[in-house]
Amino acid sequence: MDTVERNMFPAWFDRLQVKYMNPVVRKLGPYLPGFAVIEHRGRKSGRAFSTPVNAFRVGGTLYVAMGHGRTDWIKNILAAGEAETTYAFRRYRLVNPRVIPRGETSLPGLARFMARRLPLFAADTVTT
Repeated sequence: MDTVERNMFPAWFDRLQVKYMNPVVRKLGPYLPGFAVIEHRGRKSGRAFSTPVNAFRVGGTLYVAMGHGRTDWIKNILAAGEAETTYAFRRYRLVNPRVIPRGETSLPGLARFMARRLPLFAADTVTT
């Protein structure tokens, strides 16, 4: 794993988040500012998953700071090439998923600010 994509949170926090926080945020995320729920399929199992994330949309692109590193949901979407999301009460299809390395300077303001410290997951949005 690339050192810039390393998890910035301790393992115990990841476990706490997955077990207790994600189930609550998964239900509320589509309606909370700064959150989205991304629906994707497992690249190995084919199972459907929904993952709550902190996200922001600039123009037609959805960005997620990769504070937890290159997680399974990111790997699943990169492998599939698409996913669905609910963000700010709207449904979008995510296409052209990519990882933007830390320090990228050719991004819009907020995305550039976030990319100073962390790589970003980015995908173009298409209204469904």
